[in-house]
Amino acid sequence: MERRFYTLDVFTTTRFEGNPLAVITDGDGLSNDAMLAVAREMNLSETVFVQKPTEDQALARLRIFTTREELKLAGHPVIGTWFLLAELGVVPAQEGGVHVLQQTGAGVLPVEIRFKDGRPQRVTMTQKDAAFRPAKLNKKALATALGLSPKDFDPKLEPEYVSTGIFNLMVPMRSRAALGRIVMNMVELRKLLGNNGTMAYCFACGENGKAFSRGMLPWELYEDAATGSAAGALGAYLVKHGRLSPAHTLNILQGEEMGRPSHIEVEVTQGGKKLVPRVSGAAVKVFEGTIQI
Repeated sequence: MERRFYTLDVFTTTRFEGNPLAVITDGDGLSNDAMLAVAREMNLSETVFVQKPTEDQALARLRIFTTREELKLAGHPVIGTWFLLAELGVVPAQEGGVHVLQQTGAGVLPVEIRFKDGRPQRVTMTQKDAAFRPAKLNKKALATALGLSPKDFDPKLEPEYVSTGIFNLMVPMRSRAALGRIVMNMVELRKLLGNNGTMAYCFACGENGKAFSRGMLPWELYEDAATGSAAGALGAYLVKHGRLSPAHTLNILQGEEMGRPSHIEVEVTQGGKKLVPRVSGAAVKVFEGTIQI
C-alpha cells in the first residue's frame, strides 16, 4: 500500500540544519508494528503518522514514533508536522495566527500557526503543565557519564527531572565551554537515567534570555539536534528556580556541536503553582515522495 511521506528540518529555516523529521500524511489504517517498522526505516529521532482524530474537537491526530517506541508527545514532531500541514492547506492560510487543536498521546492540546503572505512562518505548541521530580543521582557518576568533571556543573542549580509530556533530566552546566566538552558514555548514562527520563538535557544560561543546550540520548541516535519537549521543560525549570521571568522569551540554541544549529523559542505562563510552556519554531521541507507499506 502506497503512502505519501515528507521530511522536514525543524527549528530552522535553512535546509540541512535543525532536527530532521519524517511525516506520513495519510497514516490511517496502519498497525503499530507497521508504523514502528517505517520509523526504523526512516531512522530519524521521530516519525509522525497523521491520522483522523478520534476526539471531535481535534483537527488531526498525531502518532509519534521513535525507532524503538511510540511517544505520547514530542516537540519537534509537533512543530514540523503542523508547519507541513499548513503548507499543504490542511490548515487554511490567513494573515496572523490560526488556532487549532491536535490529538496526541498526551491529550488534546492547542497549536497556533502564524502566516505571512499566505505561508506559514512559525508554529507554537502549548505543552502540558510542567511536572517536577527530584533527581536522586550521584553527580560524580553523572559527570563520568557525560565525560566531564563535577566542577563543570552549575554550582547553584541542581539536576532535576522535568516533564511537559515526557520526563527529561535537566542538567545545568557552569558554562557554554563545559557544554562543548561533553563526550557521552552511552552505557553509563542509560544506567543512570533508567526509566526516569528519556535524555540528559544539558544546558548553559547566557545573557538576555539566551540558553545553549545539548540533548544527550543514551541510545542509537546519541544526540538530538533540537528537543522541543525538553526545551519547554527547561523554560519551566528556569522559571521555577528564578532564572527566567514568565514575561520573557527564552531563546535556545541547540545542535551547534552537531553542525545542525536549531533555534527554539520558549515562553512560560505561570498561574499559581502551574507552569505551562509554549514552544515555537519554524521548519523547512526537504524531501517528499511515496513509500510502500
